[in-house]
Amino acid sequence: MAKHGKKYLQALAKIDPNRVYEPKQALELIKEISYANFDATVEVHMRTGLDPRQADQQVRDVVVLPHGLGKTVRVLVFAQGDGATLAQQAGADYVADTDEWIQKIQGGWTDFDVAIATPDMMGKVGRLGRILGPRGLMPNPKAGTVVPAEDLPRVIKESKAGRVEFRLDKSANLHVPIGKVSFDVEKLYENLSALMEAIRKARPAAAKGVYIRRVTITPTMGPGVRIDPNVALSLTVK
Repeated sequence: MAKHGKKYLQALAKIDPNRVYEPKQALELIKEISYANFDATVEVHMRTGLDPRQADQQVRDVVVLPHGLGKTVRVLVFAQGDGATLAQQAGADYVADTDEWIQKIQGGWTDFDVAIATPDMMGKVGRLGRILGPRGLMPNPKAGTVVPAEDLPRVIKESKAGRVEFRLDKSANLHVPIGKVSFDVEKLYENLSALMEAIRKARPAAAKGVYIRRVTITPTMGPGVRIDPNVALSLTVK
């Protein structure tokens, strides 16, 4: 078992291991215990009661966080013709409208945070699955990143404003960022509320028993703080 450093142990000492915190209390504590020398990300980790082996128990959706993620989001759009023009006008950082872009990504270039594609480009984009898939960058209709050209301005705007995808992993967990430690507690709370409302709505119809078993909030560097899953699921955007 790996040994933790002095700063981690000092942060851990401020958390009551037998306590399940209220959301705002947990967020206040996260801001206090984060010891990174950069503006750390605040992450939410959830243990679900779902069986990821079952196709009808998958969770995959997106949420637009009211206050964004506190970082510049670089958007690449696979489109051509009118779609490429719309993407450029909407503020896409990169518009991949030629085979040269496909070859560039095949060569290992992935300096972007979100990839969006129009349906007519998916034949070419599909060749990039082995590169983009493991990085969570592959455009997908279920994630709302494969859209008609006329929807590109909306999706690009949402992506830059704080559009976040969440997806059940093979261990039945969800891991989602909700902002930066530098955010005030109210903004983090509103982002958390938006996420939990989306998680609640994304519950699969086939899910049986307890949906969310455990919810922990952590900074990039620092221990986690547990919150009550039932309280978390009751949060909603006002």
